[in-house]
Amino acid sequence: MIQEPKTPLISFIIPAYNLPPSLLQECIESIMALSLSNDDREVIVVDDGSDILALDSLEEYRDSIIYIRQANGGLSVARNMGIRVATGHYIQFVDGDDKLLRTAYEHCLDIARYHSPDMVLFESGRKEDVDVPFSYEGPVFGSEYMVHHNLKAAVWRYIFRRTILGDLRFTAGSLKEDEEFTPLLMLRCSKVFVTNAKAYFYRNREGSITNNKDNRYVAKRIEDAETVLYKLQTKAAILPIAERIALNRRVAQLTMDYLYQIIKSTHSERHLNDAIERLRAHGLYPLPDNKYTKKYTAFRLLISNPLGRRMLLLSSGII
Repeated sequence: MIQEPKTPLISFIIPAYNLPPSLLQECIESIMALSLSNDDREVIVVDDGSDILALDSLEEYRDSIIYIRQANGGLSVARNMGIRVATGHYIQFVDGDDKLLRTAYEHCLDIARYHSPDMVLFESGRKEDVDVPFSYEGPVFGSEYMVHHNLKAAVWRYIFRRTILGDLRFTAGSLKEDEEFTPLLMLRCSKVFVTNAKAYFYRNREGSITNNKDNRYVAKRIEDAETVLYKLQTKAAILPIAERIALNRRVAQLTMDYLYQIIKSTHSERHLNDAIERLRAHGLYPLPDNKYTKKYTAFRLLISNPLGRRMLLLSSGII
């Protein structure tokens, strides 16, 4: 009798594009070091059209990973391909130049194993911190979490149940894909757990997407941030009240972040005023009078009048 293959506990999706081989190897090694059997672990490497085959540096893992090579389509397309292939109960995105921190991540896996969550949120760290006791809170609805917390949108910051995805995917070509994807995913969650475990090592690497300072890239990042605002605003308008309140908070915070990036990146009072008028036309300015955080409250007061805007520009060394 032929046995059906066991469904893995978790699928790790690793997009890779022109990465130093040593970093990609270190990433995969951090996954292989976890207390997961071959049946419980699915490792999917999506080579997004690297100049040199990423597989060439992964010879020792050939039998332990699923390797997919595709034409270069960007991070969103690579992640969507990983989702398409994944079969695990849960999904974890891992950037190919980062790695998991074993002891803390084991704690996150235990939450997944024993509490059947929709999502496990964790922290990032710089080293294995075995002396700090791990704790967690939950479960809460995703909308409840979003109402009371600032959401950190990076998709590597959480484990999530694959089946809650439905038709949700990353927007191809967007440089702000996480800001759109994460809040919409969290709104689908009924059981969110939050832990203090620093389970992910994020490498702030020169030459990475995040650190690209090319003017055209910076302009597109700002343009995509504005597009995400309007898409989330449209989505919020048709949601039930609890989810609408949660997403509206996120939109307000992203609007603040967007305006700050205009100030920081364009060095232009005219660009700032133009952006404000576009937001006003969409009903996103003035910012809602809610005391989400001290930073939000102070920024809202300053950005709401010409003198305050000039003070923000001055404080950034722009005027």
